Amino acid sequence: MASLGLGGLNVSARRKSVPARNAAVERRNLITVCRFSVKTLIDRSCFETIDDTSPEFNNFAAILEQILSHRLKGQITWFGYESPRSFWDYIRVACRKVSHNCICSIENMENVGSSRAKGRAWIRVALMEKHLSEYISTALRDFKTTRRFYEDGAIVLGEEANMLAGMLLGLNAIDFSFCLKGEGLDGSFPAVIDYTPYLKFTQSSDSISSDEEELRTLGSSGSEGSTPENIGPPFITDENSWYNKCKRVEQKYRLALEQKGYLEELVRLRENQLSESVSQNKLLLQRIEDMDLAHKMEKEQLEYIIVELQDQL
Repeated sequence: MASLGLGGLNVSARRKSVPARNAAVERRNLITVCRFSVKTLIDRSCFETIDDTSPEFNNFAAILEQILSHRLKGQITWFGYESPRSFWDYIRVACRKVSHNCICSIENMENVGSSRAKGRAWIRVALMEKHLSEYISTALRDFKTTRRFYEDGAIVLGEEANMLAGMLLGLNAIDFSFCLKGEGLDGSFPAVIDYTPYLKFTQSSDSISSDEEELRTLGSSGSEGSTPENIGPPFITDENSWYNKCKRVEQKYRLALEQKGYLEELVRLRENQLSESVSQNKLLLQRIEDMDLAHKMEKEQLEYIIVELQDQL
């Protein structure tokens, strides 16, 4: 009986761990593919202007929409029913504190009716204003509002949220050009992510050797009972093997070079932010010193007035 009880506890623990594992994998997949999409956007911007026709941008917009919609709570109606929400409902409330925000202008757009379409218009406007990272950071800092709109396990409530704000910072270096009356703002269709640009299969050298051996075996077994015309495909020669190795090394070098450029851009943006923060800090310190001086002068004047009044009394 004791063993059966322990087995039941193990089964229940495994059942509880499966949803948690699935949620963690889903969060990790979305954050990873978002990082890849930001990188491809930065690379593509070096050769052409990013607009609504760019597949890299359409994929990024779909990824960001799914991240902001991950485990989003529904809205409870007066009759107790739960109606679906869009991430725009959260952005509209959480980003009010951003200075010179575009919330009111998005709300007043005539050609954008649905909440999902307004959210997509906000993504485009924020990218053109180079403030998307600032919007996301401000919204995530309002933890009370974020907790009110999202369920436990959402990306915006986890550690991945800080990574998201840092990744989007690199998009400030891109000049976007969007038409806010295009088909991309159609809110009747959900966003679909295309994972194929980020999928890459690299065959190991051991696997290539085993394939060569298998082809040799198939060729030798087939040559016994068949004519030379029916022999299977030729195995990879040494020259082709070296060529494949060189291609793999070249691909790794290009990938490292692209990552280096991306990191250098992030470092440059961080340095600019640091210099701006230092200058603002100096201005604040100067303002504090001026206020202290003014307070001292005011204190001396008041003390002089008190002395005069005491003399008069």
